[in-house]
Amino acid sequence: MSDHPLLGAGKSSHYGASDRNLSDSLLPEYDEQNRQIVEKRLLRKLDLRVAFLVLVYIMNSMDRTNAAAARLRGLEEDLGMMGNQFNTLMSVFYVGYLLTQAPSNMFLDRMTRPSLYLSSCMAVWGAITVFFGVAQSYHAILILRFMLGFVEAAFFPGAIFLLSRWYKRNELGFRTALLACGGSISNAFSALIASGILASLDGTLGFAGWRWLFVVEGILTIVVAVSAIWILPDFPSSPSVWLLPDEQILAKRRMEEEIAVRDEHEGAPVESRSSLVEALTDWRVWWLGAAHILMDASLSFRIFFPTLAATMGYNSTITLLLCAPPWILGTATSFLVARHSDATGDRFWHTAGPLFVAMVGFMVAFSTMNTAVRYLSLFFMAQAPVAHIVSLTWVMNTFSQSQSKRAVAIALINAMSSLGYIGSSYFWPSNWGPSYANSYAICILTSTVCIVMLWIFRGHLSRCNKAAQAEEQALGLLKGVRYLL
Repeated sequence: MSDHPLLGAGKSSHYGASDRNLSDSLLPEYDEQNRQIVEKRLLRKLDLRVAFLVLVYIMNSMDRTNAAAARLRGLEEDLGMMGNQFNTLMSVFYVGYLLTQAPSNMFLDRMTRPSLYLSSCMAVWGAITVFFGVAQSYHAILILRFMLGFVEAAFFPGAIFLLSRWYKRNELGFRTALLACGGSISNAFSALIASGILASLDGTLGFAGWRWLFVVEGILTIVVAVSAIWILPDFPSSPSVWLLPDEQILAKRRMEEEIAVRDEHEGAPVESRSSLVEALTDWRVWWLGAAHILMDASLSFRIFFPTLAATMGYNSTITLLLCAPPWILGTATSFLVARHSDATGDRFWHTAGPLFVAMVGFMVAFSTMNTAVRYLSLFFMAQAPVAHIVSLTWVMNTFSQSQSKRAVAIALINAMSSLGYIGSSYFWPSNWGPSYANSYAICILTSTVCIVMLWIFRGHLSRCNKAAQAEEQALGLLKGVRYLL
């Protein structure tokens, strides 16, 4: 298995002829030492902007999950919710999320200023979050929740695609983890923030604490969105005031080198084919999409985490505080797992491993109502989200031949995974509590089937690598690109 691309193997349609001629005229003058110096400088600047992208994702995740914290302080009672209406409220978000992701990424792929697009979407979802705080009925908040998912869907697949346009594939895993860990950080600190807001602002100006929770977090999101317009990066082909000319040229060249088009083996790609058609007719997209549906179904405990913590019998403030430590540990291990995945070039075991750990947590929670042991089980469960991070990196590595197809594949697979959350929101009905044994059993089943599907996919990629190696040996070709396993 090799993670070294064919240098200069492919030409991207996103780079104009003038840009390519300029890079061809300047970059060959670099010796290897000078290139390494410029590359380190480029990556350092990029990483600082990705750090801000993490803050955006923290707000994205916070605005998505704060309803679970609001539930602990009267959301259901004040809006007259009954039965499974809260589950429907959580589920409808992913209906809107599902509808927007693929069209949004297709639109993003054709933009020159993705920073402006993503920042605008962020400001809109911040405003929607504020309106949650003034909703007076279940149906009003249900519509707002759908609209929130519709707008928020632009961010995560768009951010993942944006990263894939700047970083080489042996650099992507850690950066994707850095981004996605914003979700775990949000799970940890949103609980702490929520406990403070709910406890200190409850009754202020005659509004319940859960209303202030939405208003405050929505306003914070809008503030971050305004800053993001000038901080988020655009594509390497777009003019960037924060890059020196040699850094901009190298950024373009790195991506040209990274395009894994094997003209000798597969022929040049057909430019006239729609990237959407290419993705829809590739069985691998559907296979990975189905695996991600099962994976996200098994991760559905995340959106009910405060409810699961509440089964230990503490008041709402302590319950929210207890939610933080498992996610802090989960964030730390996510960095380690993702970095090790990049270092070894392995994707499958770094996806399956965290799911196995989470299954241990499900089994522990399934088997006992002991408070200390059930709290320990939450630490095991909080290790699972890194599986989604590594698997998305695997998707980007697998569909590296075409940037436009990769954009659509990422969005389609991430959108399909939303189906897992739509259905699994009903895995946690109140009448299955406080043990939620049936819920944990379903999560164990979906995790197991997901791992089996990914193992089969790994076998397919392994056979493709062996076939490519045999063809190279038969034709006397240099060693080309290999799929990461």
